[in-house]
Amino acid sequence: MSQPLRLIGLEMSPYSLKVRSYLRYKAIPFEWIGRNRKTEALFQKHARVQLIPLVLFPDGEAMQDSTPILERLEAEHPEPSIHPAEPATRFLSELLEEFGDEWCNKLMFQYRWGVREDARSAASRIAALMMPDFPWKALRPILVPFMIRRMVPRMAFAGANETNAGHLQRSWFRTVEQLEAHLADRPYLFGGRPAFGDFGVWGNLNQAYSDPTCGRHLAREAPAVVRWIERMDSPKAEGEFEALESLLPTLAPLLEEQVAGRFLPWTFANRRALEAGEAETRLELDGEPYVQKTFKYHAWSLGQLEAKRAHAANDPVLRRVLEETGCAAHGL
Repeated sequence: MSQPLRLIGLEMSPYSLKVRSYLRYKAIPFEWIGRNRKTEALFQKHARVQLIPLVLFPDGEAMQDSTPILERLEAEHPEPSIHPAEPATRFLSELLEEFGDEWCNKLMFQYRWGVREDARSAASRIAALMMPDFPWKALRPILVPFMIRRMVPRMAFAGANETNAGHLQRSWFRTVEQLEAHLADRPYLFGGRPAFGDFGVWGNLNQAYSDPTCGRHLAREAPAVVRWIERMDSPKAEGEFEALESLLPTLAPLLEEQVAGRFLPWTFANRRALEAGEAETRLELDGEPYVQKTFKYHAWSLGQLEAKRAHAANDPVLRRVLEETGCAAHGL
């Protein structure tokens, strides 16, 4: 690139740091621009939606969705690849990337804004980032309670509501437990180097680690996950991707319980609700109700995942793994 790309983001944004981690891994020149009062005009000039990250490419294009950003960059900078060569392993990595973005975000959000201590911590840090200098930093104490009042009602948009709280809390504990077992003997989810799935799952796990409640839990119960979280901030290849059969003993339980047992039922139910014109998505998980607002974006991203599945449609290994873990039962 003749000029480095610019990444407008926030340290409190899982998707901003997901993109930054990828850029660091690929050694792609970039300028990190924290979104704050001073840089807001630049953001608004290029933003199509009020979401970060926003990447400004040297060719003038602006993008704001972390997954398509990584996919474009991967096409332009294919080495070192974040995709395992085995078709089955590649799709499982892509599946975990979607799981990380769309389900792990709910787990992080449930604690970040659902626990008083965590909400104050998050709001205080965001206020400091958004108003970094004098005289605006004097407004931080005022901004903190305002931000909490603004964000707590938005928990429902992430599915973090009273009905779903138990589901998300149980999923958090089991996801951490299963990741701990899987990462105990390998530096990354798919072996010796980061894969697409690492970046998706890491973004939200990293944010959870920065919060008081989840941070304490991870530090106490999941040392291997903590090492992975810290490693992924600036990842480096430490070896090759592992063969799928050696990954499955500890990867399959996560796929079966969290991906097939929770994430896939919800995302397919969301699409059915959207197609039926239903404002709420309703289903049962573990025999108990799960209710969330229906979203068009999640239906779109599920379609993108299905397109990736189609590329490996004839792979017998993938078909077997998806059937054995229960993922195939939902349509994958």
